[in-house]
Amino acid sequence: MRRGGYLHPPRPRVPAATRQAPPFLPSEGQHWEVFQKVTEVFILVPALLGLKGNLEMTLASRLSTAANIGHMDTPKELWRMIAGNMALIQVQATVVGFLASIAAVVFGWIPDGHFSIPHAFLLCASSVATAFIASLVLGMIMIGVIIGSRKIGINPDNVATPIAASLGDLITLALLSGISWGLYLEQDVWQYIYPLVCAFFMALLPVWVVLARRSPATREVLYSGWEPVIIAMAISSVGGLILDKTVSDPNFAGMAVFTPVINGVGGNLVAVQASRISTFLHMNGMPGENSGQAPRRCPSPCTTFFSPDVNSRSARVLFLLVVPGHLVFLYTISCMQGGHTTLTLIFIIFYMTAALLQVLILLYIADWMVHWMWGRGLDPDNFSIPYLTALGDLLGTGLLALSFHVLWLIGDRDTDVGD
Repeated sequence: MRRGGYLHPPRPRVPAATRQAPPFLPSEGQHWEVFQKVTEVFILVPALLGLKGNLEMTLASRLSTAANIGHMDTPKELWRMIAGNMALIQVQATVVGFLASIAAVVFGWIPDGHFSIPHAFLLCASSVATAFIASLVLGMIMIGVIIGSRKIGINPDNVATPIAASLGDLITLALLSGISWGLYLEQDVWQYIYPLVCAFFMALLPVWVVLARRSPATREVLYSGWEPVIIAMAISSVGGLILDKTVSDPNFAGMAVFTPVINGVGGNLVAVQASRISTFLHMNGMPGENSGQAPRRCPSPCTTFFSPDVNSRSARVLFLLVVPGHLVFLYTISCMQGGHTTLTLIFIIFYMTAALLQVLILLYIADWMVHWMWGRGLDPDNFSIPYLTALGDLLGTGLLALSFHVLWLIGDRDTDVGD
């Protein structure tokens, strides 16, 4: 059946005991029926994984800054911040999940010219449900981590954003695989199930809006914080289109398992750096103040990576974490036979080059963007991280796809591992 075409005619109901379990790893999921018949799900992957940057990591950065400057010291302030921020990310998750499904439908329809209503409703239901549940679970985890970090004297900036990035990838991939698989099994009654799932989560929006408006800390973000979230989602969707087109080619099937790794590590590191710079600036005033610390022109790479200030030192440390971190992930993938590409020396060299270049560019952009936003009176906690993690998704997916194409051209074409 052609990609983007209509679903198969209704199949006989499969007994629950004999149904295949949903795939929770990209290498397994990419061969499962829902990913093969509704390949637009691949376009959703970077956009929904980007939610950790658009929402959870922004939440972690915002709450970390509030904790560091003393805005969560009393129980009343603490619960007001928690309630407002949890309601806010549910509003943003529902809207972004819906928009991501529309982008996936459009990007999947344009190349082939085929539009499937069942596919569109399946993508919408899967995206909205995944975004909502993932944000709810991760939001509660982030709040617990930040409160615990403050009680034991650890800087939440160093703990919360890495955990948000790591758990965000795992939980979002698991939910997207499981929810899309479960909905696909109900394709014979899709006209009832899929719209009902979408309507249920949309009906909760007014409740979350009312709760978010009650908190002064989130009221402003509720009205002004949509631009970075939506633009970041669009950027991540372009990365999803690259992923969809690449893994659809059997010669590059192995890319699916490495994409969340390279994007997750890059987004994790740049979010830590952005959060640290933002906290440093908040300790010296409010956005728009101390303009001498927030130059509007682009800094030189030497200033970003080799100056003696604390943010430059943290950039060097984060950059040096790229190689050992990725070697651990590559070893884990190899041991689990989770990929479809033999980890040859030349592959590791190309992969590490792509990862190092991605993080190098992201750390440089973060240094400029956070200071530039601060100088314009914008809070970097709310505006910078969505852009940076979305750029990380786009850069990581694009550089990884380029590496796979170059490896194919020079003759490194072993894609049999795991088959």
